[in-house]
Amino acid sequence: MASTGETTQYFSTVLPEEDDLKFGFKRSEMYQSNLAGTVDPYERHLFLCYKSHDSWPSRVEASDSDLLPKLLSAALKARKADIKIKARLTICEGLEDLQLSDGDVLVFPDMIKYRDLKDSDVDGFVEDVLVNGNSWAAGKQEVLTGSYVFVCAHNNRDKRCGVCGPVLIEKFKEEIDSRALKSQVFVTACSHIGGHKYAGNVIIFSANAQAKIDGHWYGYVTPNDVPELLDQHIGKGEIIERIWRGQMGVTEEAENVHQQKLLNGTSLNNYAEKPQEIRSEEKNESSSSCCQGANGVSCCRDVNFQEKEVQKGTGKLSNWIGRWEQRDVLTTVAVLGAVTTVAVAFAFYKRSR
Repeated sequence: MASTGETTQYFSTVLPEEDDLKFGFKRSEMYQSNLAGTVDPYERHLFLCYKSHDSWPSRVEASDSDLLPKLLSAALKARKADIKIKARLTICEGLEDLQLSDGDVLVFPDMIKYRDLKDSDVDGFVEDVLVNGNSWAAGKQEVLTGSYVFVCAHNNRDKRCGVCGPVLIEKFKEEIDSRALKSQVFVTACSHIGGHKYAGNVIIFSANAQAKIDGHWYGYVTPNDVPELLDQHIGKGEIIERIWRGQMGVTEEAENVHQQKLLNGTSLNNYAEKPQEIRSEEKNESSSSCCQGANGVSCCRDVNFQEKEVQKGTGKLSNWIGRWEQRDVLTTVAVLGAVTTVAVAFAFYKRSR
């Protein structure tokens, strides 16, 4: 992994300096937020292939000039109470390698594609596939294979994604070609997914160690992260935690545990300033440990958290002892006060005689 300095040199030759400083990978907000936990829990992701990212209006799912995305989005909202598996809708560009065109729908983690959805088909599609959990009666179901990378490049929604996204897509394509992975890994642009300030934003759908499809979100992605995402995440099923935002299919409680683990570590700003060798040393010296568990969910044991619990327990004991000592002092004072009162009363009694 290259250092931030190397990233800057790389992008100074790709992006205009002004755009890079304001909207690109040199912008001041890079690495300023903790990423873990910035994905709302959900279980299914639909991608509707529709036109080019340059043509998408800011609210493509609500545009009167783009009827198909608007109708599908509206149908999902209208049937929300009937859809048992929480689903998200995102617009994407067609993938030439898979000969996908406008109206094709990709469904993850089901790894299914439906072709040529039309305006008049939307209600039936939602009823069959999302409400009833069946195949689309009016369409042909095909199986998806390989790994899929979606990069937010929605320029008309936010220029940060519009500047970072296309550069990342080109870098992915370059690295995919160099690894001869064109038939296994597919990358395309997608619309707004939330978190513009985390651009570059990337979602990867690929099989984990148990051959189950996971959908992982990454933020603050730069081209220097792309080889690692291909080799480590897609190739080995290992999460790149320093830029990880969250995951499809993980409960909110499980994600909070993972978030707490990451929050106990070094801030992203520090990660941005140090090369990978130093980061690896920090990781080895860290008190937390993690393994890749079933279904791609991390099973993390945080020693820092355990130590805090011990300290918390010790603090409770100290407080109890303190309160016990305080009660003794107050009792002693009360007894002395009573003795003094009796002595004074006795003295007055003797004088009165």
